[in-house]
Amino acid sequence: MLLIHCPYCQETFAESEFHFVGEAHIKRPADPGELSDSEWRDYLYIRSNTRGLHRELWHHIHGCGRFFNAVRDTVEDRFHATYRIDDPVPEMGTFKAPSQ
Repeated sequence: MLLIHCPYCQETFAESEFHFVGEAHIKRPADPGELSDSEWRDYLYIRSNTRGLHRELWHHIHGCGRFFNAVRDTVEDRFHATYRIDDPVPEMGTFKAPSQ
C-alpha cells in the first residue's frame, strides 16, 4: 500500500484516501478556439509518461477535498514529495533518480 502525505492536512494517509488525476502543471491554452484539431488533441491527451521521477496531480477525496501536486518515482512507485498547488514547482534535480 502506498502512503501519501497531504500537504494541506499535514498528515500521511493510505492511497485509498486519494485519487490520481494526471500529469501536473499542464497549462490550459489561452484561446482554445484558435487551436488546430491536432493541437487541441495534444493538449487533451498527449502526456509525457515519464519513466522515473514524474510530477503528478492528486486529489484528497476522502479528506480535505483539495488538489495537490506530487513528485513520484514511476519505477519504484514511491513518492519523493508532495506540495500545494500554489507552491513553487520543485526542480527535479533536487530528487534522487532511480538507478538504471
